[in-house]
Amino acid sequence: MSAVEKSKTDPGLAEFTAEQLAQVDKIIEANKGKPGSLIPVLEQVQEVCGYLPAAIQKVVSEGLNIPLANVFGVVTFYSFFTMVPRGKHVIRVCLGTACYVRGSQGLLDRLTHILGIEPGGCTEDRNFSLETVRCLGACGLAPVVVIDSDTHGQVKAAKLEQVLAKYN
Repeated sequence: MSAVEKSKTDPGLAEFTAEQLAQVDKIIEANKGKPGSLIPVLEQVQEVCGYLPAAIQKVVSEGLNIPLANVFGVVTFYSFFTMVPRGKHVIRVCLGTACYVRGSQGLLDRLTHILGIEPGGCTEDRNFSLETVRCLGACGLAPVVVIDSDTHGQVKAAKLEQVLAKYN
């Protein structure tokens, strides 16, 4: 059964548009029967849907005729896959030693207040996701916040709203 057909009975697919589900079906159909296609399929599906919830994993499992446990295992093993929605912009706050002693915990606290989310969360409008990392390898710039691929060094809590405004 295609994702589009399945969406009529599976409430887990309700948040996705018919166009997104049709793209998922197309991705699966183009890779059906190809050995080693699971990871590329999951990458493409995540790009279309934004994340890989259980309902989407089930569609991929059935479409590729791969056990759901295998799909789930791959999704949970690789850090670039996510089972929760991610924002358009991903904010990473370094909590490594150099950043921490220079105030990164205060930055994280301020960001949770400004965005109204905890680390691992996503704003309601799906504009921002907030994550913590142990080291970004930019200790000389501590404290460091990375938004998407932009590194912001020596960040001050008072300037965070200015920095975020660039991403709205």
